[in-house]
Amino acid sequence: MVALNQRHALLQSTEHALAALDDEQRARSTYIAKMIMAGSVGLFDAALNYLWDETVIELRKRVIGYDLSYFYAVAETSQSRRNELKSAEDLVKLDDAKLLSGARQIGLISDVGYRQIDHIRFMRNYASAAHPNQVTLSGLQLADWLETCIREVITLPHNNVVAEIKKLLVNVQAARLDNNYLAQAAVFFKGLPGEQADTLARGLFGVYTTVGGEPHALDNIRELWPKLWPYVSEDTRFWAGTRLARFLANADQAQAVLARQLIDLVQGGSYLPQEIKVTELAEALEELLNVHLAWDNFYNEPRVARRLAELVGQHGSVPDNLVRQYVKTLVTVFLTNGHGEAKAANPIYLDLIGRFDPEQASIALRAFTDAEISSQLQRSLSRKKWDELLNMIDVKITSRPERELLQAVREFPGTPDKLRLDSGIKRYLAALPN
Repeated sequence: MVALNQRHALLQSTEHALAALDDEQRARSTYIAKMIMAGSVGLFDAALNYLWDETVIELRKRVIGYDLSYFYAVAETSQSRRNELKSAEDLVKLDDAKLLSGARQIGLISDVGYRQIDHIRFMRNYASAAHPNQVTLSGLQLADWLETCIREVITLPHNNVVAEIKKLLVNVQAARLDNNYLAQAAVFFKGLPGEQADTLARGLFGVYTTVGGEPHALDNIRELWPKLWPYVSEDTRFWAGTRLARFLANADQAQAVLARQLIDLVQGGSYLPQEIKVTELAEALEELLNVHLAWDNFYNEPRVARRLAELVGQHGSVPDNLVRQYVKTLVTVFLTNGHGEAKAANPIYLDLIGRFDPEQASIALRAFTDAEISSQLQRSLSRKKWDELLNMIDVKITSRPERELLQAVREFPGTPDKLRLDSGIKRYLAALPN
């Protein structure tokens, strides 16, 4: 049972956090009430569990109020699992990590909010009543996390870009768009941040390739697609080609036809995979991430890691359109989930990283710029693994600008999760070739 002074600290700080909620929000926040009740009697681990339940419920409400089909297309990369997600009731089939990541990608929560909420998710998994643990929580910690969830999820307003994308999605599926609206959309696409353009492209691609779409909605996407394409990154363009290959490999002919229509519409033949290995490798990477996020990851990761090593081969050969996904996935699993190392899989990861060529090593060096990897680096074990990664790729970093970045990263006075926001580090990044 938690000490009385810690309970007082929680209750005294809670009033300030709750001030941000209006009467309607307080009335519907059942699990916050349960959190406070649990905390008042010293059940802090249960209180954290209730807080996370409230956060997940609010995230799901935001997704439902935005656009479900678009969210599913962005959040679930596995097509077989994506086919099971159709209605609001199916949101429970999506694990919390994907719910959180998908919400970040479509802009329902900010990058900063994602990092903070992801940390709470981590603590909920390993320090709450959901799992046996030896972690001690304080009243101020719980109050701070409550304030974070209220600020970053429950009361966070949509920014202008997110609101405009929502309006676009509603209009796409409501009726045939006229020429004036299409012209306005083209202007809107030009001003989109790069990550939002990619997310919108993946979402529209997913909506379009879902069999059974309304004819007017498909027409609208065909009109919008060439206008959005110039602002879509190379990674996302290659992603579209890979999706086509996977449809073909899975004998999803109807979806393959729809995917090819969009790729042909923008003369995207150069982004098509050259061999079926691409499909198998992409599936292995996605499966590795899925098992890494699961509770039984220590048991399942080695099997998938061995499959990945088999596909890559002894020379570390990876198709060009999967290099970035390959490196990001390896860095993600190598950094661990922060709780422990998959000991049987780690030697495989070390071997695969050891096969990195200079290009792949360069991508790994810049991995801290990714919001999700940066969030991982908040955890002590992941920071230790990050230092190990830098030592491994040191010999592979060859160009002078990249060597300077590596030195700056090593000499950075803060923790590595702060690297992506540091102005000095950004200058080193800007000096690198694209």
